Amino acid sequence: MSAKNPLFSSPKPVIGMIHLEALPGTPAGRRSVREIESLALREAKIYREEGVHGIMIENMHDAPYLRSAVGPEIVAVMAIVASAVKQSAKLPCGVQILAGANTEAMAVAHAAGLDFIRAEGFAFAHVADEGLIQSSAAALLRYRKQIGADRVQVWADVKKKHSSHAITADIGIGETAEAVEFMRGDAVIITGTVTGNPPKIADIRAANQHCHLPVYLGSGVTAQNLTGYYPAADGFIIGSHFKVDGNWSNTVDPKRIAQFMKRRAQLGK
Repeated sequence: MSAKNPLFSSPKPVIGMIHLEALPGTPAGRRSVREIESLALREAKIYREEGVHGIMIENMHDAPYLRSAVGPEIVAVMAIVASAVKQSAKLPCGVQILAGANTEAMAVAHAAGLDFIRAEGFAFAHVADEGLIQSSAAALLRYRKQIGADRVQVWADVKKKHSSHAITADIGIGETAEAVEFMRGDAVIITGTVTGNPPKIADIRAANQHCHLPVYLGSGVTAQNLTGYYPAADGFIIGSHFKVDGNWSNTVDPKRIAQFMKRRAQLGK
């Protein structure tokens, strides 16, 4: 077991992203629930065959995103698909619902038997392109307790990508990670400024210095730069790099996953 997160049998786990096709009712939605599920299961099968340690599903094709809440149609479809992915992959699985719909993500995770959620705006506010995202820790963890979902971990983004942090400019990323720990989060996620951009080594070190939680990297890690990040991070959430041509909106590419996992194996178990 990992010394930091008992979900995973391997330290420094690799979590592969499944970006679901646009869901029903969203501007780009055009597929049926079964078609969305089928595509997700195909990608989950590839991830499992290529040896990743976990999977996360996300509604990234639903742009433009609602702020801090989504409708029951999104929750229902994501629960159906997430349950199918979990049963098929037989790996630790998580979910994120954009943008900042953390309570809904917790409901999906609990219903589908998932292991964690990725939460935006867990500690401190920030301004995203959807608007002001407020801290959700208090309401989220009370909701988790109320529905009996204590087993579902909360992985919290700090100084989240695609956002302005001017209103918290006097609070460093390390102090933000410390706040996540104080507010009973289970892990922190460090990213670059936008999807596909790598994080700063200094940010990872600051998070490690200020909290004792696992520190996962949530954007921009590739087979080519993994060596530089491997010593400082506790795990890697990979989306864009695992897709055809390195573009998050494409389907997963088994060759790119295999290349990354080979490099990961060379660096440690």
